[in-house]
Amino acid sequence: MSLVRLVTCLSLLGCAIAYAQPRTVSVMVSFDERRRLLEIDRMALGQGGLSEEPMWSDRIPEIRALGPRIIRLFIQEYFDLLPEKGRYHFDTLDRSVETILKAGAKPLMCICFKPRVLFPVVNQDIVEPNDYEEWERLIYNLVKHYRERSAGIRYWEISNEPDIGEGGGCPYRFQPESYTRYYRRTVAAILRADPEARVGGPALAYARSPILPALLDFCEKESVPLHFVSWHIYSSNPVAIRETIEYVRDLLKKHPTLKPETFLDEWNMDLMNPPLDPRFQPCFVLEVIYHMKEAGLDYSCYYHIRDHHVSYERFAPFMSPHGTAFMTKWWNRMPQFDGLFDYQNNVRPTYFAFKLLSRLTGERLRLESTAQFVHGFMTHDEKLQIHNLLLWNFSGSSVEVELHIEALPKDVRMRHLALDAVTASNDENARLRPQPVTQLRKGDHHLRIEFEPYAVKFWSFE
Repeated sequence: MSLVRLVTCLSLLGCAIAYAQPRTVSVMVSFDERRRLLEIDRMALGQGGLSEEPMWSDRIPEIRALGPRIIRLFIQEYFDLLPEKGRYHFDTLDRSVETILKAGAKPLMCICFKPRVLFPVVNQDIVEPNDYEEWERLIYNLVKHYRERSAGIRYWEISNEPDIGEGGGCPYRFQPESYTRYYRRTVAAILRADPEARVGGPALAYARSPILPALLDFCEKESVPLHFVSWHIYSSNPVAIRETIEYVRDLLKKHPTLKPETFLDEWNMDLMNPPLDPRFQPCFVLEVIYHMKEAGLDYSCYYHIRDHHVSYERFAPFMSPHGTAFMTKWWNRMPQFDGLFDYQNNVRPTYFAFKLLSRLTGERLRLESTAQFVHGFMTHDEKLQIHNLLLWNFSGSSVEVELHIEALPKDVRMRHLALDAVTASNDENARLRPQPVTQLRKGDHHLRIEFEPYAVKFWSFE
């Protein structure tokens, strides 16, 4: 081998070795710097748009264990709320509402249906009912029904993805001017039935749709109630998701008389081209929720709880042949990565990411990282007398974390769990693998911990 080739090979080998070495990241947590309640239960869940069946009723205990404050529910036409003029049918919808209540959450009710009585022609561009008074009576009685049942429903959302029509799984495609008319009439009926209800929308597929600025202008000018604004995004880039929050908040600054809450109530990674590394999605969920909290988002609803096949025959009466075919192909033929549970009801690794998040109860404590890909949350739960620390490495390379613990208030046991996204076992002790328990003395500590790509680790101090 020539000297030049030898030097070149040694140089390449050196680069490979250097690249393989874990990068070092410094993370500091302080036990004596409390900030505010984390309220991680606002980072919640959604389900719906696929079937009139309660799609996850056999998973109520598992969802209750996650502690979501709200669960978004589509009120789709397959619930058949208005079988004929003046006659209402709520029994089927009641079953889905009861499922959410049994899980300890409150429904966020998304109004996205078109009764055949009021929309006799199947056309996504016919978006306003042929009799607004009958529509308002239906909405009034729907809201009144659940108020009389003491369901505790607070939020009513007007439409789902009105900017893209049947491609969003719902039978209408609005323009800004038609949406604002529809919004005014619908919220008027809701608030007549329940003056304490919170109303909003438009649950856009694209945050930058002109429907949202039009809605803000309209509500401000006409003094129409708008208690929350909502939108969706599916992207594997957490920063892109955060940018939608910042965009909406900037829009709201132009309307200072409006004070709506912000709801990103459908989100997930890019489901058209999903990353296939099973470690990615659980870590992605944590990274996105970190950015949501940092950007000041009020609520989110991860889409969704369980994957479910659809029936062509159930959608055909209220969607076009093209829209019905799209829904059927997407849900019955495409590989799906949405649900915390898959079609066969197997639990996915992402469920356990939410399980770790659910343990972040109490006040948020100071946590700082020197890297933009290593983030975490630290909390103190006064009631349970426990501190909790969740850290992750949202990158495709290993890193070494120097964990600096400041002001540990007393001697503790430090219990450690590592999320295993690769194992085939759904046993919780296999997914959330217990690591050796460490005893720590009161005071400051410096620990060195290796994080593999997309690694997620949790500690409790008790």
